[in-house]
Amino acid sequence: MRPFFKTWLTICLLLPLAAHATNREQRLPNVNGYTPKSHVSVPSSNYKKAGPRSPYLSVGKNKSSLVPPMATKESSNVLSRAVNVLGTPYRWGGSSPSKGFDCSGLVKYAFNDATFDLPRTSNAMASGHGEKVDRKDLKPGDLIFFNIKSRRVNHVAIYLGNDRFIHAPRRGKSVSIDTLKKPYWEKHYVVAKRVLPKEQNTIQVVQR
Repeated sequence: MRPFFKTWLTICLLLPLAAHATNREQRLPNVNGYTPKSHVSVPSSNYKKAGPRSPYLSVGKNKSSLVPPMATKESSNVLSRAVNVLGTPYRWGGSSPSKGFDCSGLVKYAFNDATFDLPRTSNAMASGHGEKVDRKDLKPGDLIFFNIKSRRVNHVAIYLGNDRFIHAPRRGKSVSIDTLKKPYWEKHYVVAKRVLPKEQNTIQVVQR
């Protein structure tokens, strides 16, 4: 066999092998010995799924975070009792977590440890114990009153701070948090009362 023909035949046989070796080399891993598959998405460690959040009921199990830090000791106790029963179903005449709450029943339950006894109905609460408070001067623990489908007060809630309040709305609903910024509550707002006693400042005498 002529030398030229042998050289040409050798080249023809080696070309497919060289191409195969080149393709294999292009598929070799180049990062820590691992090449991720093209159809597998590798999420970033800093990725967080975004989604809508409720400004009122996104506290999960940590309900105590709803009690504002500027609340006094007595108002903190009241608000803690109230927020701990969030989600309890409304029940007319109810005043306990096991039986449910109506609006005034929730207030009575929250103020259970206070040194005074509140009336049972929202209208009696509005006209009885406490002093009137301007809306701009509301503090956590104040009671806010509304007239719903009536000229007289027939609904009461406990002010939380930052225009928010907690209440037992109506049949079919549960104890929940709402805001005074809603046009509905602004329209039906009547008055606010401060029923908790003023916190006395402790005077410390320093002896020298």
